[in-house]
This record gives sequence, C-alpha cells and structure tokens, in this order.
Amino acid sequence: MNCEIIGVGTELLLGDIVNTDAQYLARELAAMGIVIHYQEVVGDNPERMRACISSAVSRSDLVILTGGLGPTADDLTKEISCEVMGAELVLDKDILEGIRAYFSSKGIVMPENNAKQAYVPKGGTVFVNRNGTAPGCAVEKGGKIVIMLPGPPRELKPMFENEVKPYLAKKTGGIILSKQVRTFGIGESDMAQRVAELLDGVNPTVAPYAKDGEALLRVTAKAETYEQASLMCDEVIEKIREKIGEYIYSTDSCNLEQTVVRLLKENGKKIALAESCTGGYIAKRITDIAGSSEVFEYGIVSYSNEVKQRLLGVKTETLEKYTEVSAQTAAEMAEGVRKLSGADFGISVTGISGPGGASEDKPVGLSYIGFSYDGGTQVREVRTGKKQDAREYNRYVSASNALHMIVQYFNERNE
Repeated sequence: MNCEIIGVGTELLLGDIVNTDAQYLARELAAMGIVIHYQEVVGDNPERMRACISSAVSRSDLVILTGGLGPTADDLTKEISCEVMGAELVLDKDILEGIRAYFSSKGIVMPENNAKQAYVPKGGTVFVNRNGTAPGCAVEKGGKIVIMLPGPPRELKPMFENEVKPYLAKKTGGIILSKQVRTFGIGESDMAQRVAELLDGVNPTVAPYAKDGEALLRVTAKAETYEQASLMCDEVIEKIREKIGEYIYSTDSCNLEQTVVRLLKENGKKIALAESCTGGYIAKRITDIAGSSEVFEYGIVSYSNEVKQRLLGVKTETLEKYTEVSAQTAAEMAEGVRKLSGADFGISVTGISGPGGASEDKPVGLSYIGFSYDGGTQVREVRTGKKQDAREYNRYVSASNALHMIVQYFNERNE
C-alpha cells in the first residue's frame, strides 16, 4: 500500500506552524510497512484543496489529511474530501451529543457552529476523538482510502495510535510490529556501517535514524501474529547487540529520560541537579516523565558563580584557577548538590552554549558534566562542535550526556 500525506491549513503553508503531524505520521506509517510517496501542504482554499486531493487519490492507495476539521467556515477538509470521493455527509446525533457534553464538562454552552463537526461520511468509518471535539473519519471507494484527522498533535497522535492503526492493520494483512534500538555515543553513519549487513533485510527490516546527539535503529517485522513478529524483531536485535551493544541504552522504545526514571525507581535511588548552562533543561526532561517525583529531589539553576559558591560549596580558588567552565568546577557542583539534598546522586553541568562567552581554549559547545555518587565523582567533557546558532542544540546534547551518565552507571554495575 502506498500513501500520501496532505497537511491542510494556510498557517502551515505560511510557516506559522511547523507540520509535526507529517513527521509523526511518516514514521508511524513506515513502521507499518506503508510506503510514503508524497507529502504536501495546501492552504484553506476550496479550489486548490479539491485539485490537491483529487490528484492524491488518483495516484495513491491511501491519502491521509490532517487539519481542517474545525467548526469554522474555512475548515473544509471533510466537505471537499467527501465531494472528491462521492460520499455524502450526514449528521451523527451521538457525536453531536458528545460534543455538547465536552463543552458542558468545561462549563460552556456549545457554540452552534460546532455542530458542523458532527457531520461524518455516510457509510464511512468514524475515529473517536477523546481529546477534542473533531472526530476523525475514513472513506473507502474503488480500492482507495481517504482518512481525515484533526490537526492538533495532542488529538491526532492518540487517535492514530488507538483508532487508525488497528483500522489500517486490517487493510495491510497480518501484524506489523516495530521495535527501536536506541544508542548514545555513536554517530548514525558509524552505527549504520557496523550493522550494514542487517540493513538489507526484507523481513524484518532495519532502518537507521538520527536525532540530536543520538542514533537509533528501527527493526520492523511482519507476521501472522504479534508473538511471531516480536520474536523476529528480537532475533535481529540480538544480532545488533553483538555489534554495537556497548552503545545501546534501550530496546523498548524508551528515551533517555524515561530510561533514567525507570532505572532510578528500580534501584530505589534519588537524584539532585545543579545546572548552569542548561538552565533547568535536565530537570525539565526528567519531570516530563510521569512518576519522576519518586526519584527527583530538586534542582538548582546555578548560573552565577555566587550561587555556585554559596549554595553548592564550589571553592573560590577552584573558580579562580580553573574558571566556572571546568572539570574541577563541575565535580564540586555535583558533590555540593548531592550533599545539600541528601540524594543518592548529584549531577551538574557547566559550559558554554553560545553564541557568546567562548575563548580559543573553551569554544562554544564545550560543557562538563559532573556525576557524584557514593564512592566517587566522575566528570565527562562534551564538545558538540556546534557554534553558530546552536544554543538549543548544545543545551540539549549536554542534558542528554548528563542523563546518559546515569544510565551508564547502572549498566556498568549490572554487567
């Protein structure tokens, strides 16, 4: 099955909103073995929408549209899609009552124009929206499928996961399962080279991906049952582990912060943070994870040297001799926050995120990560090599290195 993704909305076309829906759907569909041939964005113009959808239906088996399911006059995705597919829109009274109840739960009377969202294709498939008022829907005709989904990611993602995936699985036949092998400390090209012989597989398939500071492999298998597909993936993952095992930190799709929270919980440990150049980024990533309150004591954003000295106990002579961006300062910050909090682990970061503040021997992208625990203190030097307009990247990668040091600590003790 080949597929086309169309983002609907003038705000996407003009760049006012980044089209993260397309990125998410492309990855999820690829994992299901559905090939993406085209991605497009069209504004809220009826004639151009009609031409875009008609063209997509003529050349693709599956067309997925995102956005344009709202209550306003320029939300025309359902109307024009159904026109192209020759489907009639009819009022679904149950959906209408659900929308009224949604507004009532917020103490608001439903605006009458929201009734527009309760019209769905006659004979089509409706996808329940548990996070908003716009249901998704699908129309099938002549071997073609058009799926319409709400634009907001917080509505689209759970709808796709819980409603659309099972619907599409029936169309593709069998079970398609993907598992991720997440690595840290190895680049995408090096990783791909080491597992090159596995990248040519047909079933399962292995595909490399890169994200800021990390690289991952997606292993996808198709089988008659979930158990068979899972076993096929696991067999390939073991082969991957033989080649790059020292870099793998997760094979269950968990990211670094999820992995850290899980490991801390499993081992009954707590952590405290002292952040300078990351400005609370590590704390943010940890507290994004549900249940992190069980393992996270507190964090200090110690931007100034005064705070480093007064709260964390960094010595004046350390700052004078080595400066605030140094391995020595990072070590004392980590030890200080661990002592202050009473946590099992103290993590610190100090560095130069840019664009200013650099020198010849201390460039933008340099940071030092301190990790204090019962038995010692480690410091990791990080050099991203990113200088111009890379402040966000440098902060993110520094935070990732801090999280990875915790994962590495537990991995070394479990070997």
